[in-house]
Amino acid sequence: MKNILIILCFITGLNTTFANDGWLNILKEGGNNKGIKCTQAIQNAIEKASKNGGGTIFFPAGEYLTGALTLRSNITIHLDSGALLKFSENFDDFLPYVEMRYEGIVMKSFQPLFYAKDVQNITITGRGVIDGQGKAWWNEVYRIETAKEPLPPTKYQTMWEEQNKGLYTEPYYKRTVDKKFFRPSFFQAYNCKNILIEGVTFQNSPFWTINPEFCDNVTVTGISIFNPHSPNTDGINPSSCTNVHISNCHISVGDDCITIKSGRDGDGRKYGKATENVTITNCTMLSGHGGVVIGSEMSGGIKKITISNCVFDGTDRGIRIKSARGRGGVVEDIRVDNIVMKNIKEEAIVLSLFYDKGTQVEPVTEKTPIFRNIHMSNITASNVNKAGQILGITEMPIQNITFSNINMDGKEGFTVSTATDVEFHDVKVNATVGSSFKISDSKNIILDNVGSSTPIKGVPVIKLDNVSNALINNNFPFNPTDIFIEADGKDTKNIFLKNNVLNNVTTKIKKGASLDKKAIAE
Repeated sequence: MKNILIILCFITGLNTTFANDGWLNILKEGGNNKGIKCTQAIQNAIEKASKNGGGTIFFPAGEYLTGALTLRSNITIHLDSGALLKFSENFDDFLPYVEMRYEGIVMKSFQPLFYAKDVQNITITGRGVIDGQGKAWWNEVYRIETAKEPLPPTKYQTMWEEQNKGLYTEPYYKRTVDKKFFRPSFFQAYNCKNILIEGVTFQNSPFWTINPEFCDNVTVTGISIFNPHSPNTDGINPSSCTNVHISNCHISVGDDCITIKSGRDGDGRKYGKATENVTITNCTMLSGHGGVVIGSEMSGGIKKITISNCVFDGTDRGIRIKSARGRGGVVEDIRVDNIVMKNIKEEAIVLSLFYDKGTQVEPVTEKTPIFRNIHMSNITASNVNKAGQILGITEMPIQNITFSNINMDGKEGFTVSTATDVEFHDVKVNATVGSSFKISDSKNIILDNVGSSTPIKGVPVIKLDNVSNALINNNFPFNPTDIFIEADGKDTKNIFLKNNVLNNVTTKIKKGASLDKKAIAE
């Protein structure tokens, strides 16, 4: 019997050792769950685990308060159900300044709430809640922005100026730089590998919420993000990252829900690091400026992106790809599929090269942005303000865009300007104002089985202006239609109509005064 007891104790001891190995309960490491700040205890636990090769910092149920935390390699932050981790409202708790990236510019500023640099295998997981208590940061921004006369610099602004001498930005960005106050991201991993964020809820971010920069193999899955109406509180913003997987997330924020970026202007081109190999799937987006957005900081390039099986309900825009002259970078090889949108305040789909900068025609250089090879399919949208907008620039039209199997109900239809190789297949746009398809200054266009279930009297379903090389085929308006096509413009030519059944149309083609008589072939 004595030997049996000794053996049982030995086994129990082994089990206890294995159970505790690498698992650090923060309450046993000097922390507390009473809401009393315990930054040092948490950071010490991270360092302790790191010295042992890694481990899990465990937060049982309760309320915790901390300042900025630095993550090391092989560290997991695990919040149990009922755990609430709050970050301090005292800006001093996010000093000293560290190297970070803010809106595509590498600089030194406040340490992100969770910060990791040059490490690998970092994880934040669990069913707990992490609160950035961002209101103090938002209010400071509002204070600076709304001042009617120059304010005396704060110590943080003075520190920023001292630590960022020689930082160059384009003149148009001067208004932002002049604030000299740059809020920290909630989570920023900088030049890291193998990142997993799973299950937790983030809320009240001071600035962008999940923001990996220059990282490889990033997975964000099953998280919720809740930021109220607040400045620049984007949800998930991978920038200059490769192999990113975003899935099963629920996002309602003060700015864009998910945004893909790669650096701003000359600074972004200097690093030359594209964001590529990104999958976004099975997500819901509610409040936000955009559902899934690419740009506008895309100077390093963005390529090989898939967006699928998502719902946008109440965002300002759905799919938005944006840039401007001077930014440079190539956005290419984008696939969007199986999307449902509702209550979109502006455009359901927008591709624009006229974002936040001037519009003067320039020679093609490294500063010229390029959008090409972008394909969208199986999209349903209702109660949208505008179905879609494509706005290219004269020196670099948007190239090779297709829309397939799309059905939209909204106020306005699709507008295409300065683009080439654009195709619409099986697209129905039920607009209440204006044409369903308005195309100008573009070439190589296919309109295949397109139309409107609610044609408007006196308004053409398709309106062409200075369009060349267009095929309009396989169209059969089911409902009585007043005007099917209106064409004008001295540069309109090579418009071919094939295999159309237009028996329900009163005026098949309305020709403008400047249209060449040979421009349209039936």
